Amino acid sequence: MTNHYLGIDVGTGSARAGVFDQSGTLLASAKHDIAVWHEAGDIVEQSSDDIWRAVCASVREAVARSGIAAGSIAGIGFDATCSLVVLDQDGRPLPVSNSGNDERNIVVWMDHRAAEQARRINRTGHEVLNYVGGSISPEMETPKLLWLAEHMPETFAKAWQFFDLTDFLTWRATGSLARSVCTVTCKWTYLAHENRWDESYFREIGLSALADESFQRIGTEVVPGGVPLGSGLTATAAAELGLTQSTPVAAGLIDAHAGGIGTVGARGDVGSVQSRMAYVFGTSACTMSSTPEATFVEGVWGPYFSAMVPGLWLNEGGQSAAGAAIDHLVRMHPAAEQAASTAHEHGVSLSHWLSMKVEERGGAAATEGLVGGIHVVPEFLGNRAPFADPDARGLIAGLGMETDFDSLLGLYLAGVCGLGYGARQIVRSLHEKNVPIDTIVVSGGAGQSPLVRQLLADATGMVVAASTSQEPVLLGSAILGAVAAGHHKDTVTAMAAMSELGELYRPTVESGGWHARRFAAFELLQRTGRSIRDGQL
Repeated sequence: MTNHYLGIDVGTGSARAGVFDQSGTLLASAKHDIAVWHEAGDIVEQSSDDIWRAVCASVREAVARSGIAAGSIAGIGFDATCSLVVLDQDGRPLPVSNSGNDERNIVVWMDHRAAEQARRINRTGHEVLNYVGGSISPEMETPKLLWLAEHMPETFAKAWQFFDLTDFLTWRATGSLARSVCTVTCKWTYLAHENRWDESYFREIGLSALADESFQRIGTEVVPGGVPLGSGLTATAAAELGLTQSTPVAAGLIDAHAGGIGTVGARGDVGSVQSRMAYVFGTSACTMSSTPEATFVEGVWGPYFSAMVPGLWLNEGGQSAAGAAIDHLVRMHPAAEQAASTAHEHGVSLSHWLSMKVEERGGAAATEGLVGGIHVVPEFLGNRAPFADPDARGLIAGLGMETDFDSLLGLYLAGVCGLGYGARQIVRSLHEKNVPIDTIVVSGGAGQSPLVRQLLADATGMVVAASTSQEPVLLGSAILGAVAAGHHKDTVTAMAAMSELGELYRPTVESGGWHARRFAAFELLQRTGRSIRDGQL
């Protein structure tokens, strides 16, 4: 029987599954939406039960669409957002806020309720913070855990396990409590290069309870992505997923890092694993670069040892809102409602519809004429990198009273360029530390548009490469499944065998000066916004 591999990705709004053959070709995929609750106080929550139901439905549908026998699935990989899952002694959900709904047991990555806890942690100046770019983010898990300990002490005390969402999924599938190096190193302050938690850090920030119990609730077994867990799928999980018991399941990755696995080691003529920066462009955007030695870049998370590519150090940056920032931006425009209705009729998102309309006007070459004098700093949810400033907010300059469709296109393009200039700042920070980035490899749903890819190349001045796979994040997880099944000796070998670079987008020489001037304006707006907020003006 021919072997196939299953990649399962849980994003912010949906769970997806993809079936791949041994060459990395996608045979079929399926998606099911998941619930998200938003409340005042920067609270964003989900349900682990709801997510598991969506995972099972997606897997069953994807396998059915592929036309293969379920028994030919030889390995499974999971990835998910870096969200905090809380379970009781029976493995049941515990509430993480005063919602009164026990099912809402996940503090979503984008939940910023723990901003004050993050600020207090940063004021300690603990040496562990050197491995998160010098400043911990409220998107990470120790500030969220501290918030729970302080605001939901009953939940904190009753919790049996605190999981990153990826590790919850692999536990649900296999019964293994092993954590992924990727999740706990990137989001929980585990020191993978020393194979340990730093007890003094937890005691200093106010989480002594976790140290007192030898970290039993956050993970005592930590393994690299791709390592097979337990005895594979349990009988219960196999029945729920419609698969075969004991099918190997890999230790997973954070979703963006799966996108990195699906792209940075791909066959191709530009760059290498160590000179390519993955840019995973979805609801948020993550940037990932790998180096043979630890490189400390202020404001860029890491360095994290073996968190993505085994044996290499990872520096992780990105933007807290990317696709979500563009959606938020364009829906402010008076013409957005009608445009959104038209987009819905065509079965595409508003942002995708706008990109199609710009392509009809001449693509990236039409950007200067449509944008005019509009400038956007799309940091509506803070600046993740390179300033590690969760209190930053979006800025728009140059708006007139236009309400027509062309002005909506201009606002959209100005927002996309703003994301490109944010990526340019991250690349510059890496170059200043001699990280030799020469290629940006883009993946993620919001980065599928050729227009967006060309604008990213023009705004950053870098070559942008796309994957030949239409689902590189799912492919990254499927690659882990192939490694867990023993069909490749390691992740690096599997990446080269199962992924390939596709179309290249090079910076347009004619637009270089225009983007340089707008980048200067972007940085001026950023500085001005910080000065206003900090009371310096």
